[in-house]
Order: sequence, then C-alpha cells, then structure tokens
Amino acid sequence: MKKELHIFFTCLMFYTRIPCPKNINHDPDYLNKATRYFPFIGWIVGTISFTAFYIFSLFLSTETAVIFAIIASVLTTGAFHEDGFADVCDGFGGGWTKEKILMIMKDSAIGAYGAIGLVLLFLAKFKLLTESISLFTSSNSYLLVFLLFISAHSVSRLTAISIIFTHEYSRDDASSKSKPIAKQHSWKEIFGSFFFGLIPLLALSYFNSKFLLALIPVFIMRYFLARYFQKWIDGYTGDCLGATQQVCEVVYYLSFLLIWKFI
Repeated sequence: MKKELHIFFTCLMFYTRIPCPKNINHDPDYLNKATRYFPFIGWIVGTISFTAFYIFSLFLSTETAVIFAIIASVLTTGAFHEDGFADVCDGFGGGWTKEKILMIMKDSAIGAYGAIGLVLLFLAKFKLLTESISLFTSSNSYLLVFLLFISAHSVSRLTAISIIFTHEYSRDDASSKSKPIAKQHSWKEIFGSFFFGLIPLLALSYFNSKFLLALIPVFIMRYFLARYFQKWIDGYTGDCLGATQQVCEVVYYLSFLLIWKFI
C-alpha cells in the first residue's frame, strides 16, 4: 500500500500542480508505474473543475461559471496538456519532416499555429460545455454535471495514455520530460488505466446507457491521431499525448451533446 501511494503521488506530482509529500520525486521506475493512475488524475481535475463551476454558478451565469471551471482545470494541471496541444499545432503545422517537427515541438516558444489552436480549443470547450450543462441544470441535476466533468477528463486521459501501450516513443534521446513514462508497462498499468478511465462514464451511463456511445467517436479520434503521429514522426511524444487528451476531451463533449439531442 505504501508503494502504491508513492506511485500515485508520483503521478499526481507529474501531471498536476497539487502539492505532494516531500519524499516524492520523478523516479523513472515509479513514473513508469504511474501511468495506471493517469486517468484517475482526471477524477481529481474534473472534481476541482466542477467545484469551481458549481460555486460560481450560484452567483453568476452558466457561461461565466464554465469559464471559471476551465480556468480551474488549467491551473490545476499547470496547462500541462494545453501546452502539448500548442506544441503539436506548431510542430505539425510548420514542420514537413520528422526532424523539423520534433525540433519545433521541443521549442518552448509558442507560434501562430499554437496560438490559433489554443483559441479555437478553448472556444470549443466553452461552447460545448455550456450547451451540455444547460441540458442538465434545467432540471437541477448537478450530479449529472459532475459525472460529465470527471468522465470527460478520465476518458480523454485514457485515450492519451493508451497510445503508450500501442506505439513507440518517437525521440531517440531523453530530451522530453515524458520519456520516463514511455519505456515499459505491465498489465497493471493497462488494467488501471482502463479501470479509472471508464468508471465515471459507466456511472453516467447508469442514467442513460446511450452515453456509452460517446466512446466510439472518442476512440476513433484517438486512432486517427495515433496514426497521424506514426506517419509523420514514427510514434509519439509527450506533446502528442497532451494533444490527444485535449482533442479527445472536446470530442467527448461534442459526442455527449449529440447523443443527448439526437439519439
């Protein structure tokens, strides 16, 4: 149990800005094992995001509360995945060879593609979340809103981490901070990822089993993103995983909204 707690806190420290015990570090062995808890981080981020939404919705409009919910999730992770998304936009938008793409993504400066991508990303999140939440808050069902938040964060993180299980790391060196988590994995990492990734959605599907259909477009998007990364850089990088999480989160909101309205 003590070792599992150490692995969990390693995951929490790596993927969020939440304070952890002082004895936790970026030990490569623990980082490898920490992948099993990555979707569980989505539970935590989703809960914090929902809490911000709920508090502000008591005094302000749904739209304003959604903005603060998004801000809360960004502050919790330190824009970890949004940064990866921006780097992927810059790298694949401005590079035409594997070497050029990897070089651009390694650059900490944000370019036009990254800036435009982030604007569109946040606009999509804001609009889709606002519309989805309005369907629930009209009936005062904040439990469903809560499950929507945590399921979106856990499922999208599952799609991102699952790429590690099926593809190879692209860089030949250890220049990326995500390199330690990409070396090896066991059945515990695979089982843990899918367990924590799917439980919130299964809870949401208790109210309507059709919500499970949201997995189809999300994993289709995951498939095409992984295929695209494989084509251009022969695998993935940490930035690719961050971009996958962000894109699949948006696709999840969109799928959820379409299912609610039309199925």
